[in-house]
Amino acid sequence: MTTDEIDQLREDVLAAIDVAAGPDALEAVRVHALGKQGTVTALLKSLGKMTPEERQVQGPRIHGLREAVNAAIGARREKLEAAILADKLASETLDMTLPVDVPTSGTVHPVSQVMDELAEIFADLGFAVATGPEIEDDWHNFTALNIPDTHPARAMHDTFYFPPDDSGEQKMLLRTHTSPVQIRTMVDQKPPIRIIAPGRTYRSDSDATHTPMFHQVEGLVIDKGITLGHLKWTLETFLKAFFERDDIVLRLRPSYFPFTEPSAEVDVGFSIEKGKRVIGGSEGWMEVLGSGMVHPKVIEACGLDPKEWQGFAFGCGIDRLAMLKYGMDDLRAFFDGDLRWLRHYGFSALDVPTLSGGVGA
Repeated sequence: MTTDEIDQLREDVLAAIDVAAGPDALEAVRVHALGKQGTVTALLKSLGKMTPEERQVQGPRIHGLREAVNAAIGARREKLEAAILADKLASETLDMTLPVDVPTSGTVHPVSQVMDELAEIFADLGFAVATGPEIEDDWHNFTALNIPDTHPARAMHDTFYFPPDDSGEQKMLLRTHTSPVQIRTMVDQKPPIRIIAPGRTYRSDSDATHTPMFHQVEGLVIDKGITLGHLKWTLETFLKAFFERDDIVLRLRPSYFPFTEPSAEVDVGFSIEKGKRVIGGSEGWMEVLGSGMVHPKVIEACGLDPKEWQGFAFGCGIDRLAMLKYGMDDLRAFFDGDLRWLRHYGFSALDVPTLSGGVGA
């Protein structure tokens, strides 16, 4: 094909592209020019039969023709698609007044829901919610809580420590419980004190019932004339409201915690319904809380006189409470981020816990 014929083909193809009325017509022009049997494709195939001298002259012209056709098709396609979109936008309307029955895609995590339930219950009992840093120093996390240097909780295999500072003296760590919040509150506030301290805590442990990061809530009361009777009544009232059952039975067993004296493990009675343990009744006992009277050394470490002020403290895992109330079997699923699990166990944003309406969703 001569140079004039190539130029004429170029004009014809570009003209056909320019007048293509729609995507289908444009595709037909593309196939006619660049398909397996297309006119431009035939020219490209003819390069192999040319002499080196002819290929040197005609090669750039033919390749230039193909590039021009490709560019023109792309530009025309964008123009046609823009026109189609403009027509669609002009013709379509959306009636914003029509009712929409589409469920919300997001859900509230069970841990967040239980935290809200705890805050609602204890607020009714006169407790405030206190928070503190998750990166703590050794004094707030251990020493002020009467935990000796030889206690296994301080061991590297159980606690996440940070590298020491330049002086090598200050030990920083990820808090192993929310008890440091109790210490900070007693140091910063004057009694009487009534707080709960929910939040994230960290320990080096992982299995079906333990994770390296978990959620804990602790409670603290500091006042005059506080006894174990106040502790038992508070825990009984809390558990009845949380599990929404009046047949909650508690059993306090003597135990040991460095920061309380005397100390007690709190068991709650359960019944067997359809082969599963259900909180309520007294067919068996299940440990749910640790508690006790605040140790005089802890009160003294916070600058208070233990002869004047007494108090009680308690703590439990929020994740465990959620498992017991809402029927989850594996703690690790709480942190997998599986949308299917969240859709099944999650809560609607409108499921706001209230004592009048019931804290459970």
